[in-house]
Formats: sequence, structure tokens, C-alpha cells
Amino acid sequence: MATVTFKYNVRDKTGKVISGKLEGENREAVAKKLAQMGYIVLDLNEDRLAALSKIQFGTTVKIKDVTIFARQFATMINAGLSLTKCLSILGSQSESKELREVINQLAKDVEAGQSLSEAMIKHPRIFPPIFYNMVRAGETGGVLDEVLLRVADLFEADAALKGRIKSAMTYPIAMLALVLIILVAMMIFVVPTFQKMFSDMGGTLPLPTRILVSISEGATSWPGLVVVGVGIALTIAFRAWHATESGRYIWDGILLRAPIIGPLQRKTAIARFTRTFSTLVAAGVPILSAMDIVADTAGNEVVARALKSTRAAVKEGETIAKPLGESPVFPSMVVQMVAVGEETGALDQMLSKIADFYDEEVKQAVDALTSVIEPVMMATLGVVVGGMVIALYMPMFQSITLIK
Repeated sequence: MATVTFKYNVRDKTGKVISGKLEGENREAVAKKLAQMGYIVLDLNEDRLAALSKIQFGTTVKIKDVTIFARQFATMINAGLSLTKCLSILGSQSESKELREVINQLAKDVEAGQSLSEAMIKHPRIFPPIFYNMVRAGETGGVLDEVLLRVADLFEADAALKGRIKSAMTYPIAMLALVLIILVAMMIFVVPTFQKMFSDMGGTLPLPTRILVSISEGATSWPGLVVVGVGIALTIAFRAWHATESGRYIWDGILLRAPIIGPLQRKTAIARFTRTFSTLVAAGVPILSAMDIVADTAGNEVVARALKSTRAAVKEGETIAKPLGESPVFPSMVVQMVAVGEETGALDQMLSKIADFYDEEVKQAVDALTSVIEPVMMATLGVVVGGMVIALYMPMFQSITLIK
């Protein structure tokens, strides 16, 4: 969804007035975000100049670049360098041109008297809420280097988690693409050649051959174009529907209930939630703010809504474990370990252990899924191609039988 840049004037907890810019879907969303960050909004208006000059729809900065930035930043701070000196050095050596420009702007803002977190808020496409909230907590507690290392560790763990899922899906997608290419090539080039030969032979073709020829004729004439057009229209309609909150909720619910993909989706969402929540709590981010962030980064709308309901209950004075237990999304083991963490004051450690457990569960699930998908896809490819070849040669076998 497109974002809009807003100029704001806010007052922090000390009474200091801060000005800046922040992107959001609309005015209400930006105001809510500023309130969650602990600011009192004094003035909030759309930045018309930024809207006119904004030509990029996304960012060219990779999460790997941001991770390297965080880790190098932590090392320099630990070595005793000032923030401006660190940013000046990092701004000159980053491989990403866009990130270099953003880091140099951070250096200017920090030198002008803003805190690092305040400067980062102006660049939400580069630094997500989890980043600048943890930086603010690190600034408050005087442990900015430790917090930056936690950010880097979190981003690396999340990238590894996504990498496992991506590697599991690469093979079946490649095989499916190969099957489709073979089907299209045979329907457009091979079957018509055999069809001409069949018409010269005369007689009645076997049923499988007639079906194959009919499909080929449809694929190479206007019915085929209609099917392609309908497919494209359905894809566009699905993407538009999935872009809505209700669409994502329904689709993510279907994925969670799917026979093979469902358990993997659930384990992945729980691993991401617990790892992120653990990192935020350990960094000293307030619980309610942390729950806002983990809900936004859950990656699954069903899980996100469950976390938002949990946040609402916690705000009313409930423990975290009780509302989590009322949701069917979270297994009892997760709920019980969270409860123990709350009781013992070691919530971040318990969440980290849950994340480690589910990371391993995701790895095993991916390995199992890959081992199941490979033979299934090979068998499917063999059945499809073999069936087409048999259907094409059946008239010839039939002719030889008649001659004998």
C-alpha cells in the first residue's frame, strides 16, 4: 500500500518539542505511531513537497546491508567512537548508495542535536519500527552497542528462517515451471504435427488422443487466449483481495489449516514472534510497544490478530499467557513457557528458548517437506509427459495392430 509523508511537531516526555517527518498510510496511522512512541502530537500535516518529489515506491536497500550496518555500528561504539564519527565512517563505506545517503542524513540530524532513534524514525523504509524502538531503549539504558548487536542477530535469524522456507519452495516451483513449459511446448508444437499425421491416416482416434488433440486445438486458438486472460484476471483479483486486511486474514487462515503447509506456517510464525518479542523485551522496550511491533511483523494476519487481542488484554491488566492460551494459534507449550517466564521474571529467556525450539522445528519440517515433494513432483512429471507420449503414439500402435 502506498505511503504518505507527514511533517510533525511533537513533545516528548521531558517536554522537549521535536520536529521531523514520518511516512504512513494516512494521518491517523502516523498519529497512532507517534503516540505509541511516547510523543504528544502538536501538529501533523502532509508534506506536499515530499509527495511531489517522491519517485521511488520501495527501497533498494537489502536487509543484509542494514544488518551489516548495525553490527559495524555496534563494534565502533564499543570501541569508544562518538555517534557522529561512527555514522560518518559508515556513511562512506556502505555498498548501498541509498543506505549511504540515509546514514549521512542520520549523521547530520544527530550532529544537529537529535537522538539516533529520532533520526531513524524519518526513514521507516530503511529502519523498521523494531529497529528504532530498540535503539531508543538502548539510548535510554546506555547499552546502544548491545542493542545494535541484538538487532543484527535478530535480522540474521529472520533471514535464515526465510531462507529455509525459500530453499524448500525453490525445487517444487522449478519443477512445476518445467512441467508447464513441457506441456505448452508439446501442445503448441508437437501435438499439431501429430494431428496432421492422424488426419492423413483416417479412422477414429483413441479417446486419450482425441482429448489431447482437443486440448491442443483449444490452446492454439481463441479459447486458449480466453483461458490465459481469465487466469491473468483471476491473479490480479486475488492479489487485490489479498492486499485487504480481511483477504489476508481469510487466506492466512486457510494456509494455517492446510494439511502440509499449515504446520510449517504455524511454526514459522511462532518462531518469528517469539524471537522478535524476546529481542525487544531483552532490549528494554515496553511490553505494549513490543507487542505492537511483533503483531506488525508476525507475517500472518491470523497470528497478528491474536497478538493484538493479547495486547488489548495486557493493557487491561491481564498476563500475557492467559489471552495467548485463549487463541487456538499458540500451542500449550508456548503458553506455559510464557507463563513461567512471566512468573520468574525471565520472559525474554523463555521466549528465546521457544524461538530456538521452533527454529529447529521449522528446519525439520522443511527437510521433511522437501523429501516428500521431490518424489511427488518427479512422479507428476513422469505421469504428465509419459501420458502425453502414450496418447500420441496410441493411434500408431492401433494401426500396426490392424495391419497385422
